[in-house]
Amino acid sequence: MPKNSIPLALTFDDVLVLPRRSSFASRSEARTKTQLTKLVSLNIPIVSANMETVTEGTMAVALARLGGIGFIHRFMSIEENASQIKSVKRAQSYIIDQPYTVDPDRTIVEAREIADKYGVSGLLVVGSDGVLLGVLSHRDFLLAPDLRALVSEVMTPREKLIVGTSSTTFEEARAIFLKEKIEKLPLVDSSNRIAGLITSADLEHCIRFPFANTDKNGHLVVGGSIGVQGDYLERAQELVSAGVDVLVIDIAHGHSDLMFRAIERVREKCGDVQLIAGNIATPHAAHELCEAGVDGLKVGIGPGATCITREVTGCGVPQLSAIMQTADIAQTYGVPIIADGGIQKSGDIVKAIGAGAHAVMIGSLFAGTQESPGVIMKRDGKKYKVYRGSASFSVAHKRQAIDQGKKDLENVVPEGIESIVPYKGPIGDLISELIGGLRSGMSYTDSRTIEDLQKNTEFVQITSAGKRESGAHDVGEIR
Repeated sequence: MPKNSIPLALTFDDVLVLPRRSSFASRSEARTKTQLTKLVSLNIPIVSANMETVTEGTMAVALARLGGIGFIHRFMSIEENASQIKSVKRAQSYIIDQPYTVDPDRTIVEAREIADKYGVSGLLVVGSDGVLLGVLSHRDFLLAPDLRALVSEVMTPREKLIVGTSSTTFEEARAIFLKEKIEKLPLVDSSNRIAGLITSADLEHCIRFPFANTDKNGHLVVGGSIGVQGDYLERAQELVSAGVDVLVIDIAHGHSDLMFRAIERVREKCGDVQLIAGNIATPHAAHELCEAGVDGLKVGIGPGATCITREVTGCGVPQLSAIMQTADIAQTYGVPIIADGGIQKSGDIVKAIGAGAHAVMIGSLFAGTQESPGVIMKRDGKKYKVYRGSASFSVAHKRQAIDQGKKDLENVVPEGIESIVPYKGPIGDLISELIGGLRSGMSYTDSRTIEDLQKNTEFVQITSAGKRESGAHDVGEIR
């Protein structure tokens, strides 16, 4: 392209979506199921960012239960990273395939250490041959007269247990829990060996979160993040072994030789694990990464609330144009687009999907929720949480130590800032607001599915006056 021919590039606030005649009787008719990657689907098109102050296990569990997915950040040890993935996979399922167990000859103190380590309230007691001998419940822990007593002396023995089989249905289990007033239903085979476990908490989760995003075994879906240097291959292997459903190879400039080398090596070590590559912002990058065999693309260079990449480097593409240009290419390969950054309100989600994205990745909006990592702080009587950009000084410094095994402060050039964001409470309330707005936008465009919204959306460019007119204006605020 000649340098004297500069194209116009737009972002969300530069456009509006044209309404069209709608056949909707209610916005609830809109269906929000979408693809995250070629093989991983979502019940809502919302992903939490793999950022240190946004997504760890608690956020990933909460978002998956609401129908989305969380990508746990990588700025921790590999062991802790894998442990968090495992905790999400075990947080909810109809049947726990491999319940935690304890030997009958252990003491109550030792059993408590096992339970605390895995964050469970009770343990199944098994012999060396895998045969179920009893259950050590939360009540048994509390009422044990001597913490040095053996598990076999305190447990509820097998003959007093109500059990099921691996073929026990959801409704059968529900009826058993209701009738017998139990908290755990061990599942056994014909030889009385453990075949699984159903808990009252899991049944409750299945009832409370009917749209939870789960894998084929009923476990919550979770994503993990790796880089392209240092321990990334070992980390990728450990996360896959822990049960991660999808990996994002995440670097600031995803259209690089380092990315293509990482894709090749992760494929060699981890086989057909679903891979998302990013971040990118051009059709050329989308073409080459799709040719490299990725399963999803993360689009966005510079639109994040704490990102200053465009100011520091002078590089980037306004987010709406970046989505439209990369989606045109990715669509020919059947590769979904995740729009990463710039989402501040539900209307931005409508515009991002209308531009061709299949899902949006959110950071700053989620950083202030109850489920994000970090403690709540108070300032002038109001509650806040700390939010750090992935390229901020402290995170870039930590990433350098992980990826390159060194801490060289002079070579850290931050492309993000550290800030505070207002505390918003539980993420469920925010998700309801965002999805409600998305469904309304779908009704305005007569789009009953995400695919319809991608096809039906037409944009009009607006002026600064049009932007001002789009929000509340010329009125006083009630305080």
